[in-house]
Amino acid sequence: MMRALSTAATGMQAQQTKLDVTANNIANVGTVGFKKSRVEFSDLLYQTQSGAGSATSSLSKTPQAVQVGMGVRVDGTARLETQGTLKNTGDTLNMAIEGAGYFQVVMPSGETAYTRAGAFTRDADGYLVNSNGYRLATDVNIPPEAGDADVDIAANGVVMVRMPGQVELEEAGRIELATFANAGGLEALGDNLFRQTEGSGAPVTVTPGEAGTGHLRSGWLEMSNVSVVEEMVELISGQRAYEVNSRVVKAADEMLQQATNIR
Repeated sequence: MMRALSTAATGMQAQQTKLDVTANNIANVGTVGFKKSRVEFSDLLYQTQSGAGSATSSLSKTPQAVQVGMGVRVDGTARLETQGTLKNTGDTLNMAIEGAGYFQVVMPSGETAYTRAGAFTRDADGYLVNSNGYRLATDVNIPPEAGDADVDIAANGVVMVRMPGQVELEEAGRIELATFANAGGLEALGDNLFRQTEGSGAPVTVTPGEAGTGHLRSGWLEMSNVSVVEEMVELISGQRAYEVNSRVVKAADEMLQQATNIR
């Protein structure tokens, strides 16, 4: 009975984590470039009271073992890299990646971070920066005298600018994307940014549309890939699983109470 208490407690803790992750998914349903997460569980060790094949007599053996599980644990939170919906903003400097890949930005520490959020603007010097003011790792400089309407960003990342008084476009830089052997292994930093880890592998920088990467869509933003309906189903199932585990705790407590009342 004491084992039932601790086993059910692990179930409640696991379902609490699931609810926390689901709540974060729902909270970020409107976050640009957000990728939802899913909790993965695994069962804990088993207490073996008798093994399969144990002799019951000189002529017979048990066909199966007697094992009692000790509960569940959270193995990890897997980030789902499915494509989010695209939203037309009409802003030339907004970019969505249609397919795999990450934008590369340089943080104040000098470290490169990776993001799917393509809501870029220009800083005072004409460089493309994200909402935090971090510049793209591949310098793209658009002269201040050129308006956004005079900027053209191709699907392969080539940025062309038409200067005042000119007819022809001239190149202002190229945007490259980074890919990873295991994008799910990236470490989330907040602010729509990720950092490479040993689990993700080293980044490979390529031209958009090559080596399996996606194309750029200028004037569009990739929104969250969260489905509110799916998350509500997960919320309800997690809530019910938590409730059932709490009833196991209550049942074990009542059985212990009956045992202590024996005269």
